[in-house]
Amino acid sequence: MFDMHTHFIPPEVLLWLKDNKDLVQARWEKKSPDQADFLTVNNKWGFELKESFINPKLYLQEQENAGVSHSLISPIPQLFMYDFPEYITSELSTVYNRSLADLIHDNSKRLSALATIPLNNPVNAANELKHAMNLGLNGAIIGPGLSNVMLTDDLFTPFWEEANYQKAIIFIHPLLCEDPRLQKRMMPNLIGVPWETTICAADLLLSGFLDKYPSVKILLAHGGGFLPYQIGRLNKGYEKWTGVSNSLQAPPEDYLRRFWFDNVLWNNSSLNFLIETVGYDRVVPGSDFPFDLCTWPPITNNESGVKSLLSI
Repeated sequence: MFDMHTHFIPPEVLLWLKDNKDLVQARWEKKSPDQADFLTVNNKWGFELKESFINPKLYLQEQENAGVSHSLISPIPQLFMYDFPEYITSELSTVYNRSLADLIHDNSKRLSALATIPLNNPVNAANELKHAMNLGLNGAIIGPGLSNVMLTDDLFTPFWEEANYQKAIIFIHPLLCEDPRLQKRMMPNLIGVPWETTICAADLLLSGFLDKYPSVKILLAHGGGFLPYQIGRLNKGYEKWTGVSNSLQAPPEDYLRRFWFDNVLWNNSSLNFLIETVGYDRVVPGSDFPFDLCTWPPITNNESGVKSLLSI
């Protein structure tokens, strides 16, 4: 069984956070005796620092116990650090990526990994992506853009050109939504996260981006947000409005099948619809382990999707 959506924090990254805790406002807080410390960086997006996040042996054992034979590890979104000065983001990216490279080198049959990059400086992001892939990583995990700057903005051209040249996997994973309307009942996570993916993916699709960078393999988290389930609306807009169709060479539903999607949906009917809509080879097994809202173990083992994503 494969797991293409799982997260880990190497010990070297934790050490960096402790050494720079004042610089990045890292705080460890005990909320209850039966839970691990909660880690908060820059007063945002606190999460329980479970042992499975930070202990390589335990992480691998948990994967083995669940029947997962190979995992594609991603850095955690809480440590993207895009809202910090560029030198901080770059420094942590380098530490994180070298640590993951060492981890997969020692466990090459069981692990692959994606990098984190300093997206707040696209030139540095391109260089770090190249370096990380030279170390053996498969691409990068990124957020859906910067504050008020979409990923299709010309600002990011150096990064996308390098990603396209490298034929990299780019896993788009949102941060918690800060929409003031969603600040209750865990809605930033429950609907804000898939909503951010929806906005980002729709922009990529409608902009003609997928024709401009055809070799980038874009993986969308959590089943692609809400986009696959409203593709008919985009198709209708394509039929009716030249403002939609002018940027595209085919209907939106054709472009939808050029993304990859994880199956972290927690609902078999939704998953079956996704597979029917985009094709079996565009859906990969994932868990979001070890976050609280994980599907553990992954609910299906779709090797054709994994092979097409990893080019194996």
